[in-house]
Amino acid sequence: MQLKNLKQYRERRHRRLRQKISGTAARPRMAVFVSNANLYVQFVDDEAGRTLASASSLPLKAKLNVETAAKVGKAAGEAAKAAGISLVVVDRGGFKYHGRVKAAVEAALEAGLKLNDKENA
Repeated sequence: MQLKNLKQYRERRHRRLRQKISGTAARPRMAVFVSNANLYVQFVDDEAGRTLASASSLPLKAKLNVETAAKVGKAAGEAAKAAGISLVVVDRGGFKYHGRVKAAVEAALEAGLKLNDKENA
């Protein structure tokens, strides 16, 4: 497959990542997506095929930077806790775990979520 642009490279990385992780009702997938203008976080149960909770930078109407990403991550963590979610697995969407993605995930963890690891699996 001939790749032509950075978006196609990211999509290929995301497909490769999604082969390894999947969300369940007990441990949903925290999917993070960053566009040029906004950041979106969803908690997805892949077995049932539904979104359990979500948050985005749309209502903030602020420039997307690390501080805004942290606010979205905190809001996502609070929305997840309200939906009864405490344990998640992170899907970085093919993006680097750096900058805005890292800020959003770490803010969600500070809001009370826990990452899935070997002891909790």
